Amino acid sequence: MLRNLEFRILLLIMFCITFAAAIVAALFLSLEAAVLIISTSVALITCSVLFTRWRYREIEKLSGYLRQISGGNYALDIRDNHEGELSILKSDIYKMTLMLSEQKEYLQNDKLLLNNAISDISHQLKTPLTSMMVMADLLSNPELPFEKRVEFTRNISNQLERIDWLVASLLKLSKLDAGTVTFRENVIPIERLIQKSVEAVSIPMDIKDQTLLIEGEESVTFIGDLNWTAEAIINILKNCVEHTQKGGLITISISKNVLFTEILITDNGKGISKEDLPNIFNRFYKGKNASEDSIGIGLALAKSIVKSQNGDIEVTSKQGKGTQFLIKFYPKPVK
Repeated sequence: MLRNLEFRILLLIMFCITFAAAIVAALFLSLEAAVLIISTSVALITCSVLFTRWRYREIEKLSGYLRQISGGNYALDIRDNHEGELSILKSDIYKMTLMLSEQKEYLQNDKLLLNNAISDISHQLKTPLTSMMVMADLLSNPELPFEKRVEFTRNISNQLERIDWLVASLLKLSKLDAGTVTFRENVIPIERLIQKSVEAVSIPMDIKDQTLLIEGEESVTFIGDLNWTAEAIINILKNCVEHTQKGGLITISISKNVLFTEILITDNGKGISKEDLPNIFNRFYKGKNASEDSIGIGLALAKSIVKSQNGDIEVTSKQGKGTQFLIKFYPKPVK
């Protein structure tokens, strides 16, 4: 306790005042008055020392608690539920401990997600890069037939397009995760949204001779970002086209009520198995019926976009009968 400079100064001041008062009392009053002043002062100084000692011990406990926090121990609870500034300080330190604990857990989860994402991206890039390296090596053979040379060149071009799409989708996902995407809040006619989305899948639908049926009121609108929402719808339609047989039917139903705007996309394809259904919105997840070219990022991107615009997306499916994607956009809460 004596190592604290302020306490030594306080003791010195109190003793000086006591001796000064005792000398004055002895000179102008009596010796008994001087003794009484000294006795009273010693008693007050003793009480002050005991109280200061208790206070320093409490501060020492807090210092030890903070050292344990800095060492990573967040399990201690120092709250005493008493009144007073010291108890308030303990409560504030405990709140700070909880916040640090939550931040540590968040950072650990974030680090784990980052490691998994890097691992998944590396895995997705490794296959096309290996394929291109093999085909590039074969193309270096001057005796390679012209037909094979055209085929390998086309394959390399396809792999480059796949990598380009993967990188673009990952960049969009990373922006959504980081919250750096600014979604516009315009009044969008659903008809315009559907038209823009369908244009992106019209060619593969024509190739598979699939029929598109659009149902609902054309006047339905919702408040959101046209381009980002179209990106989500396109990825869902691509999934439907991919998993629907040649000559199949894809239906888009539109409706609106006082609670939400609803877009229901249905196909009569081969459906999704029960085991795959809970995971289809996970990144890089490929179900049993996924094609070889599938990367498993389109539906994850669609869900992130819908969620970011105060929406929700659900999926139901029966194998052999088809799949339904139900998208709901809720009105934005008033700020």
